[in-house]
Formats: sequence, structure tokens, C-alpha cells
Amino acid sequence: MEVEKNEAVDLLKSEIPFEWDPELVLTREVEAGRPVGLVLVDEVNGFCTVGAGNLAPTQPNKQIEKMIQESNKLAKFFSDKGWPMFVFLDTHFPDKPEPPYPPHCIIGSGEENLVPELEWLEKDPNATLKRKHCIDGFLFCTKEDGSNAFADWVNKFQIKTVLVLGICTDICVLDFASSALSARNVERVPPLEDVVIYSEGCATYDLPVHVARNIEGALAHPQELMHHMGLYMAKGRGAKIVNSVSLI
Repeated sequence: MEVEKNEAVDLLKSEIPFEWDPELVLTREVEAGRPVGLVLVDEVNGFCTVGAGNLAPTQPNKQIEKMIQESNKLAKFFSDKGWPMFVFLDTHFPDKPEPPYPPHCIIGSGEENLVPELEWLEKDPNATLKRKHCIDGFLFCTKEDGSNAFADWVNKFQIKTVLVLGICTDICVLDFASSALSARNVERVPPLEDVVIYSEGCATYDLPVHVARNIEGALAHPQELMHHMGLYMAKGRGAKIVNSVSLI
């Protein structure tokens, strides 16, 4: 079964490949007059901590563990440099479902809070935390007067490049990146130029076919395949996709 799954991943990657963009060198970007902002998407217990909820992993997951490790490393670097960070936390009201997903990250459950490794961001002066109750974080940042909290953050710090990490690669990360890029294209989020997604800092969930078949209404969601699809789709929207980020 494992061999067949690996073959399927390899086949998909050969049929819809994409080229990696050059390594993002953070200090070089900033020194070149291209301020960088770090965006972390939904690295909360409900999606990342084993057994924490309906959409949390049921056992340790290497892809998710790697995402948290890379996110923590980069966030600490940004904090040390005094560079800006924008942190989304998926947070829902119990009486407002988000179909087709089961209840998750309900306020007060603990699922809606950052994973233990990233809890320090709650008190970091360089981090702007934003709780959201829809998939698309950029859309959620739109205020009643038409302004946008994320666009305001970009403008405040004159950010030209946003580096995006988080979960899920093919859902919340993809939707946020797509909307931010569309807004950039119509000059709604100046001075933003590039949305960069770091593949090793992203993850998605794993729901194999044989498991999904036993869950009414569930769609199979093989992790490696959907991770690749998320990156591929983001690339098609205009994002830069890197598999390496250098601090200096």
C-alpha cells in the first residue's frame, strides 16, 4: 500500500510539476530595501496537536512537526530582528458551523490556541495576532468600511515580501495567498510585491482513501498529494514557492 501511495505521488508530480523559485535570503531582501513580513496561518492545537479535536492529527505527523519547527525558528529570527509578523488563529463560534468541516477550534475549547511551541508569540511585540472564523484570512481581515487589517499591516511596515507558512497548504494557506495576490494585482495592498510560500513550513492533514470511505460525507485527502496540489495551485496564482529559506 505504501509503495502504491508513493507511486501515485510521483506520478502526480511528474504530470503537474512546477519549478521551485530561488532560495529566499531574508537579510539580503531587507538590505536591498525589500522589507519582509512573516505570516503564520492557523498553527493551532485543533489542527496540529495530536488528539486535540475533530481536525487534529490522530498520531504524530512528521509534516506537521516539521512545519512547527520551521515556523518557530523563523518567528524567533523575526522577533530578534524586530521584524513584523502576522499570525492567524482559526477560531469559531459554536453556533456558526463551517461546512463541510465538523466542529473545530471552538472558542474556549483550547483548540483555537497556538501550539505550545508558538505560544510565546502571544506576548511578542512584533506579532499581530488575528483570530478568524473563515477559511480565507485575507477576506476575514476586511472591515465593514471596506478597509483591510492585513493590508493596513503591510502598509504600516512597508512590506514588499510576505513569507507564508502554515496549515493547510491546500486550504487556508492557498486561499490566503490567492486573495492577497489578487489584491496585489489590483493595487489594494500596497506596497506588497511578492507572496512567498515556504514548502517545508507548510503542512496539510492526512485522510487516506480507506479511512474516508468509512466516514459519511468525507472526501479522501492524502497528505503528500494534497500538499503538492496546494503548492502547485498557489504557484499558478502567482505565488513564489521555495523549499529553502536562509536567515542571512
